[in-house]
Amino acid sequence: MDPILVGKAVTHPDSLAATGGLVFLRPEFGNRHGLVAGATGTGKTVTLMTLAEGFSRIGVPVFMADVKGDVAGLAVPGEIGDRLRERVATIGIDGYGPEASPVVFWDIYGRLGHPVRTTISEIGPTLLSRMLELNDTQSGVLDIVFRLADDRGLLLLDLADLRALLNLVAEERKAVSTRYGLVGAPSIGAIQRALLRLEQEGGGSFFGEPALELPDLMRTTPDGRGVIGIMAADQLILKPRLYSSFLLWLLSELFETLPEVGDLDRPKLVFVFDEAHLLFDDAPPALRQRIEQVVRLIRSKGVGVYFCSQFPDDVPDNVLGQLGNRVQHALRAYTPRDQKAVRTAAETFVANPGLDVASAIGQLGTGEALVSTLQGKGAPMPVERTLVAPPRCRMGAITGAERARVRAGSPVGAKYDTTVDRESAFEILAKKAEGLARQADAPAAVTAKQDAETSGGGFAQAVRDAVFGTKRRQGMVEAMAKQTARTVGNQIGRQILRGIFGGITGRK
Repeated sequence: MDPILVGKAVTHPDSLAATGGLVFLRPEFGNRHGLVAGATGTGKTVTLMTLAEGFSRIGVPVFMADVKGDVAGLAVPGEIGDRLRERVATIGIDGYGPEASPVVFWDIYGRLGHPVRTTISEIGPTLLSRMLELNDTQSGVLDIVFRLADDRGLLLLDLADLRALLNLVAEERKAVSTRYGLVGAPSIGAIQRALLRLEQEGGGSFFGEPALELPDLMRTTPDGRGVIGIMAADQLILKPRLYSSFLLWLLSELFETLPEVGDLDRPKLVFVFDEAHLLFDDAPPALRQRIEQVVRLIRSKGVGVYFCSQFPDDVPDNVLGQLGNRVQHALRAYTPRDQKAVRTAAETFVANPGLDVASAIGQLGTGEALVSTLQGKGAPMPVERTLVAPPRCRMGAITGAERARVRAGSPVGAKYDTTVDRESAFEILAKKAEGLARQADAPAAVTAKQDAETSGGGFAQAVRDAVFGTKRRQGMVEAMAKQTARTVGNQIGRQILRGIFGGITGRK
């Protein structure tokens, strides 16, 4: 199987004499992960596109985010200008010509690609808490909500389901607190407000069905080329926690779902994590530990993870040490932070006696990089200053019409473009509440019906009640009888009294 061309070493070292000075990434070490780093504008994205094309040509599917909108150029052939022709001639690339790669566009918001969805249950409370930016107390309440859903067999598919369950917890807060732990009303309110913010930002479209199935990210074409999945992230990147949590969820799903395959002749999938620093910024220790575990072990599942960021020290040391293939573009050491990054980059490469790495990093031009890939028995080659090979696709954005044409030919559009809403927690709890309401109204309705059947109801009943009275109030007939009795009684009484007193006084 042909190796992936990265570029040509500028110094033509003896160690690369067998390849004519060309630097390759060997497919059998593609699952040993990698790093592409460098300052803005130094060519990181073009390098990622070159690697994605190379993997696709040998039948390896790729999934990557399009943060600036130019990665979408992989879907259309490029144009060969004078500068590009000169670069190709300098490197000595045989058979170079414009070529498009097989691409499927994805988009959490469903605007620039097929919708990417998962369910609330699948993403779990830990990542959801990070998306919602909850504190420890609120995260604990969310853990209880998920446990309650499991215990009662309630599916949490979308935000409506989660809201319904939060309302249930609020109604049964005392009983839930007794069984699962203290649940405070302020915490429930804070989670509900966070859900509202997420929905207002468009994040609600990420939750629902049909959920993304991993085999659809690992497709190949009939002619054996790997399909490149490109997720539109120009808007998503504005919500850093949603962006990083989504990619981490996807990586975790790959880790938990794919079987162990050991070392293959090529990866089953290459996963590119652009703006990698967002994955680790503000991540709690438990989450960092999870990331390190996934990166360390997912290699045996046949997945290669390639991080892309400005500085190599954006990636923690425990993860950085596992990245066998390195491409370092230029860094400008203007600040103490930059100088530290340069030292870190220089120290993480295998030394080359003929190259001062620390000095070279600041002198690299656009499209140049310091490269070290795994060779032989998996040992990293000494770092070489390399002229990076250009991709065959367009190195820039595509038009709306071109994107629409690619989407129209997608093999998964019919599967994901229409939302499915099946019965879940929201519907089940709504039916239960409706049933309880009917039961509560039933006794009153029965009494009213019985009274109506007995009395005939309507105006006639009102007249009878007024004339003859009810159990609670007397009618006119009864009132008149009592008044008559009182009148007659008073007259008789007065006559008797007059007779008695008249007899005493001698009056008649």
